[in-house]
Amino acid sequence: MIKSNSVINNVKEYYGKTLISSNDLKTSACCPTDDISDSLKPLLANIHPEILSKFYGCGSPIPPNLKDKVVLDLGCGTGRDVYIVSQLVQEKGHVIGVDMTDEQLNVANRYIQHHMDRFGYHIPNVSFHKGYIEDLRAIGLEDNSVDVVISNCVINLSSDKESVFKEIFRVLKPGGELYFSDVFADRRIPEEIANDPVFLGECLGGAMYIEDFRRMLASLGCFDYRVITNTPIVLNEIEMKELAGHTNFYSMTIRAFNCDFEDLCENYGHVASYLGTIEDNPNNFRLDDHHIFKKNEPVEVCGNTAKMLSETSYKKHFKVVGSFETHQGIFDCGDACSPIQSQLEGCC
Repeated sequence: MIKSNSVINNVKEYYGKTLISSNDLKTSACCPTDDISDSLKPLLANIHPEILSKFYGCGSPIPPNLKDKVVLDLGCGTGRDVYIVSQLVQEKGHVIGVDMTDEQLNVANRYIQHHMDRFGYHIPNVSFHKGYIEDLRAIGLEDNSVDVVISNCVINLSSDKESVFKEIFRVLKPGGELYFSDVFADRRIPEEIANDPVFLGECLGGAMYIEDFRRMLASLGCFDYRVITNTPIVLNEIEMKELAGHTNFYSMTIRAFNCDFEDLCENYGHVASYLGTIEDNPNNFRLDDHHIFKKNEPVEVCGNTAKMLSETSYKKHFKVVGSFETHQGIFDCGDACSPIQSQLEGCC
């Protein structure tokens, strides 16, 4: 595999010098997406055009329920998502952006006061730090200090993904949320793809094989994650298609929590009802691609889902009835976990 310093240099070169704007990208992997929610579009309109033109994300990894939270953006680039989240956490919250590329951070820092003035904030609620997502201690992030970690098509660029996820769960508070978009593959990436500068820069060379991702999270004590969206990636150039061969790539948005989960969906008889109290989600709340809770409509859930709704910041928005005293066997997920889907989705 590529040595980590080679990866770092290639990424810095590609995002700092090769790419002038998002129009220079060669695939749909790290392109601005049109699926940003309607509630976020007015916030996006407040972002400076130069920042928008240099956005290289692959999804919309911004969860609801962020007011007053401390949010960490890994690989923040020029700060598009930081400035969107700045408006969601409001003036009492704080957003921390981390990136290793000087050119990107220079743009992000240039417009701090511009955005604070536009948002009507007296004191900046964002800060940008040069650093590596594999070592967040180096920028002073303490254990259990962050409510939510987001990342947009960046973790694939790391040659030490296990360290990245270790750091994520170290800085997350108990019950804290990881919500990120990134590139995954349906098999382990061949070395010729992993070593190709364009594939690497386009977020494909370091794509995680979904089963290795599952195993990695489990080794770190996180036995359940949930898929929000899963979109096939289109390769635009013939040469890239030929090199990719039978490897299929997907842009996925995933959420996980710093909770004590079981490795399977177990049934304890829990029932959850959404109260309709999350801002911009008055009628329903989407936990993942097959759990959509309608307001005041009780739903039977597995033990892991019950914890996601009762041991996190979402607990005040749900009524969860039941305990873990009586085990009733494996939870019947129905069609939600077919063998084909389970490869590309988390538990339940």
